[in-house]
Amino acid sequence: MGSIKAVGLVQHPRRDCAGVVGVIAEWAAARDIEVVGIAGETRSSITALTSEDLGQRADLVVSLGGDGTMLRALRIACGDGTPVLGVNLGRLGFLPEIDTHELEAALCAIDEDRFTIETRSGLHITSQGRSEIAFNDVALLRSPGQAMAAIEVCIEGHPFVRYSADAIVVATPTGSTAYSFSAGGPIVSPRVEGLLITPVAPHSAFNRALFLSEREALALQILPTSGELGVEVDGRLVARPQPGTLVDITVEPAAARVIRLGRTTFYQRAQRKLRLTGSPTV
Repeated sequence: MGSIKAVGLVQHPRRDCAGVVGVIAEWAAARDIEVVGIAGETRSSITALTSEDLGQRADLVVSLGGDGTMLRALRIACGDGTPVLGVNLGRLGFLPEIDTHELEAALCAIDEDRFTIETRSGLHITSQGRSEIAFNDVALLRSPGQAMAAIEVCIEGHPFVRYSADAIVVATPTGSTAYSFSAGGPIVSPRVEGLLITPVAPHSAFNRALFLSEREALALQILPTSGELGVEVDGRLVARPQPGTLVDITVEPAAARVIRLGRTTFYQRAQRKLRLTGSPTV
């Protein structure tokens, strides 16, 4: 990426990013590289753009925060295929590649093409004329005090199974270590393309997770017996669908591009984030 002309910043809204932004601005100024940010979250010395314009202008997007900020950066960058570098601020993040003290060396490595690209699949969600993309998961959750979520899973246009549960989580391999994992789902390598369906606290006879190929179309039908639901996409509430609503979900292979510098593997990051130490009897 020796031809970087603009670096776009996506910042955590509640963390102090000033010192890290200063490092990036100084590094960029020495190379005549423009630094752009999102209006409302960047300082006056940096060009402020809309999220859409930032994705189009930047040759590199830098996420400053944790996993939530990284997911937002992936959504901003995905339409233009812009690679994303994750910088972890504060608590341990699973998705960011580096910590703040490694930032300047990482930027130099990227400018000198000493990095690799790891593609990440996304989930394209369509329902009632609205579409969203998720890089972790989409969850259909019952509202507090309401009856269970009653969902029919249709694969390739055919009903397969009905779940009654607190929630149904459909995750990418990236999102397998998030909500799905907390519900008892497996860890899935990000090199796999597909989608993982995990029921949360299921009350139905069939209570297992499913993993579908990226080429298999999934539809979730909200049954008439279902309680009131909310639909969350990467943790953002986007809809409150009525019974009878159909939610179509397809995989977008290689929807996002993440920069890796070879410092850690997926399994090392999973081990740290999830505190995996094995059985004490082994």
